[in-house]
Amino acid sequence: MWIWQQTDWPNFFWKKDVVEPLLRRVRLNQGVLLGKTGLQLQDNSETMLDTLLANIVHSSAIEGEQLSAFSVRSSLANRLGISESAPFPTTKQTDGLAEIMLDAIENRDSPLTLARVLHWHKQLFPDGHTLFTPVISGQLRGDAPMQVVSGRIDKPLVHFEAPGRDVLDKELSQFFTWFNSSQQDVMLDPLLRAAIAHLWFITLHPLDDGNGRITRLLTDLALSQAEKQSVRCYAMSVSILAKRHSYYEILEQTQRCDMDITPWIVWFLNTLEAAFTDALKQIDSTLYKASYWLRVDQSKLLPEQVKVLNRMLDGDFEEGINTSQYHKVAKVSKPTATRHLASLVELKCLIKSDSGGRSTRYFLPHK
Repeated sequence: MWIWQQTDWPNFFWKKDVVEPLLRRVRLNQGVLLGKTGLQLQDNSETMLDTLLANIVHSSAIEGEQLSAFSVRSSLANRLGISESAPFPTTKQTDGLAEIMLDAIENRDSPLTLARVLHWHKQLFPDGHTLFTPVISGQLRGDAPMQVVSGRIDKPLVHFEAPGRDVLDKELSQFFTWFNSSQQDVMLDPLLRAAIAHLWFITLHPLDDGNGRITRLLTDLALSQAEKQSVRCYAMSVSILAKRHSYYEILEQTQRCDMDITPWIVWFLNTLEAAFTDALKQIDSTLYKASYWLRVDQSKLLPEQVKVLNRMLDGDFEEGINTSQYHKVAKVSKPTATRHLASLVELKCLIKSDSGGRSTRYFLPHK
């Protein structure tokens, strides 16, 4: 029996003693992240562009589709009004993906409706997008059973079966009503709401293709509503892709169970926290890089030294750099590399390790 066949569907519940401590921790990290977002020195529009780009590209990669990151970036830049020094040609699909991603976060207070979801689907699969297995975009799936299967054709393994087409319209109506009304439910934590929305919509599987991508877009909408802002500095799809195998496992496991969705919520919150953690590392790195250059007099540095320092500040050479590595990156001789590094230590741009000889390494000052 699938979860949607349970008599009390969709009255989800979870173990509070398991979920609430985790939720408090994730909420704390979310607050730290949102606080630091306002402090980072990067332009908000550029930060938002990079985050949305990561979300779009990684969400498609979860389904095995590789997008041109350059085309997606140019489509987003056009939508955000950002000028690019070398814009890349865009396509109907990348323009559509940029449009629906921005619709989800910038129009977060607009009601979620079937028409809106079908418009997203139409933009996800523009006419002529696929020649061999064309997707009928912008409409709900047909009467054929919607199953997720693997294995041999004669012995298929059914991982999931969605509600039949005869009940789909009613199920979607119930979902949209809940999604729109639950935004004002003070008794439901917004992050739990996002987790429920993700599970509920993917279980309905209302489309012929693209259900996962539309679900993750809807999740971005729910998270944007939770934070009451459109500026994004984290991409949950990146964390989902990193856990792709367990993502499908937990969905299948949950859809075969009763209304207790505790394991799914735990997985969702842990994955969301991983996205927060990655974003915090990036922001800390950005802030450190900015403060580092404020302390350093670049007029005393050679171009090769600046190049190497920027590489280190961007996260390369986390275990320090040695003379040989400097020589390769800066494209100077090894004796010159040694002099450059000694000068950087004297200027307090780098710290020299205690070990001598070939084991000598040079590090950035402690953050």
